[in-house]
Amino acid sequence: MDLRHLRYFQAVAEELSFSKAARRLHVAQPALSRTVKELEEMLGVEVLARTRRSVALTPAGAVLLNETRLLLQRLEEATRRVQRTAAGEEGELRLGFIGPPTQSFLGRIVKEFRRRYPRVTVVLEERTPERVWEMVARGRLDVGLTRPVVPHHASGLHTLVLRQEQLYAALPKGHRFSKATNIQWRQLANEPLIILSRREGVSLHDAVLAACRRARFMPNLTHTPSLIGTVLSYVEAGAGIGIISDGVCSLGQGLPLIFRPLSPVHTIDLVMVWSEHNDTPPAVAFRGLLTEWKETNLLWAKALKKVV
Repeated sequence: MDLRHLRYFQAVAEELSFSKAARRLHVAQPALSRTVKELEEMLGVEVLARTRRSVALTPAGAVLLNETRLLLQRLEEATRRVQRTAAGEEGELRLGFIGPPTQSFLGRIVKEFRRRYPRVTVVLEERTPERVWEMVARGRLDVGLTRPVVPHHASGLHTLVLRQEQLYAALPKGHRFSKATNIQWRQLANEPLIILSRREGVSLHDAVLAACRRARFMPNLTHTPSLIGTVLSYVEAGAGIGIISDGVCSLGQGLPLIFRPLSPVHTIDLVMVWSEHNDTPPAVAFRGLLTEWKETNLLWAKALKKVV
């Protein structure tokens, strides 16, 4: 028995006419009759009661018609699901990200992705930069939005630089530097500085230390918390000057803080990372969307407008 037997039977059972069913299926009536007879022989029961003038379903035929409809409907749905999955329109996207630098745009991107691919389940996991790389490498995440992590450059993962974020100073209101349009790194030589711990933000931490070395001073790191929000809390409390990336400035909105760019300019990258060994259709679709937004500048122009 194959699907042809069931489709031919369904047509005759619904039309209650071999001639009408043959026209509906665009097949010759003798071939249709033979196929239905083969079905009855395989089942060992009569499913259609035939006379010269009429065709009627037997009780067994009524049951078979109901089951055939259900079976073919399930087959059609399964076919559509397979096609949608292959096109990235169905399935699951596991997206890892680092929180503050992506806060200004991630929700907007995920919303657009869900609009385009409403049948794809998006699972968001906020992790440290190191952890995002590790989970992508192990296949536990499909895509990561994170910082570059030097030891992983040889891991075989692919990256795309989404943005180069400039380093900014976060100041409490009333600080003597607050009236300056920008702050020179060398002006920080005798200031208490607050930066993210290296364990939680290796790129930012190392970039700050490198900038201080180029300015020929050793930084006075008074606090190195594990959360960027804590950095801002220390600044608000007057414990020192925070060094953050411009993508984090939006977190300070509503707080009595002032943000000023640091000169000379130093930047840290925000990257998208993925593995070619875990190339699911939803992941490909998401990467395409993020690349599209990057190339057209829709993402960054809207996300950072009036933030700093």
